[in-house]
Amino acid sequence: MGTKFKIILCLLCMATTPVWGAEPANPPGADVEELLALAQAQNPELATLRHEEDAAAARIASAGALPDPTFRIALQDFTNKESGAATSLLPDQVGSTYYRVMQPLPFWGKRGLRQDIAEAEAGQAKGRTGSTWAELSAKIKTDFAQYYLVTHSQKLTQEILDLTLNLERIARSRYATGLAPQQDVIRAQLEQTGLRRDLVMLETERHHNMTRLNTLLLRDPYAPLAEPQRLRTLPVPAKLEYSALAERLRNHSPQLFTLEAQLAAADKSRELAFKNRYPDFTVGVGTTQMGNEIKAWELMLEFNIPLQQGSRRGQEREAENMLAAARSRKDAAANQLLGELIEYTSALDSARSVESLTTSSLLPQAEATLQAAYVGYQNGKVDFATLLDAQRQILKARLDVLNAQAQAQASLAQIEKLLGEEL
Repeated sequence: MGTKFKIILCLLCMATTPVWGAEPANPPGADVEELLALAQAQNPELATLRHEEDAAAARIASAGALPDPTFRIALQDFTNKESGAATSLLPDQVGSTYYRVMQPLPFWGKRGLRQDIAEAEAGQAKGRTGSTWAELSAKIKTDFAQYYLVTHSQKLTQEILDLTLNLERIARSRYATGLAPQQDVIRAQLEQTGLRRDLVMLETERHHNMTRLNTLLLRDPYAPLAEPQRLRTLPVPAKLEYSALAERLRNHSPQLFTLEAQLAAADKSRELAFKNRYPDFTVGVGTTQMGNEIKAWELMLEFNIPLQQGSRRGQEREAENMLAAARSRKDAAANQLLGELIEYTSALDSARSVESLTTSSLLPQAEATLQAAYVGYQNGKVDFATLLDAQRQILKARLDVLNAQAQAQASLAQIEKLLGEEL
């Protein structure tokens, strides 16, 4: 009984364990390209849209196909009242039997318009897939940049904490020999407390970044991620020239592609609405059997009479308004996207400038100031407050570099989302 109970318990645990995406041998996360590849393979929303895109493409052929023909058989005088014979359902034993094959034929051009509408709807499905991937990849790129920022901020903060511990030892040594007040030791300890608090907050933020990334990748939220090693290389400034980016946006933006497909569908729907002024036809061929002989053949033509013109005029006005709405929607979206493009390119340029200025000027100055303050404090020429301030300045400068790098990556991700392609 004990063994059976253990087996049942194991099966229940397996049944209630959530199924996540297949995990690679080594945790992903060293670079964003690895995470993007996982998202392409595992994101459920993206998979759903791909299936919908395939379904829409499969509807194109059927949209332009002819309706199925119909076959009709009619047994006349199957009770055989006139001949006096027994009732029968056999074609050669009734008064006469009619056979007819009928084929509906839409008015010329309607089939092509329906197929065009289906193609435009397939284009909308493709555009939605592209827009979803652009949005998803931008989220992953931005979250990865934040993950990189927080991880390396932790390292910098830990380095400064180690330096502060060393400063405390120096302050204690100087206090023991009467060269420094006890207040220097207390200040060093207070500084360590603040840095440890910052490390706790950074670890919490890092955990949130990992959870968001794992959720986007269809992984267990608590699954490990590799330590981020590198950010993507920023494009050269020549690639960020506004006129070239604006042209790429007009030609490749998945959002504009979707709206263009909606516009095409509305245009073809309008044409179809006007085509409905004309009748659809049904042609057929038939024959009459009497006994075992075919007695006559007939050709048939049938068409509907479009008398309800008021209803059709309403449908035409509806189609025209839908077309105008689609055109306005696309124009408004294009203007909005171009405005966002200007905003993000400016933000990228600004972040790049901040990083360059901080790295080339502010950071070397802060390092030189810290070194001078360190030597000055040991020689008794600089007080401890000045030394701590120099330490804070170098930490701030290094964090400013990381923040500028993360901001540049986030801006680049948004630009690529607008364009629908990598730069």
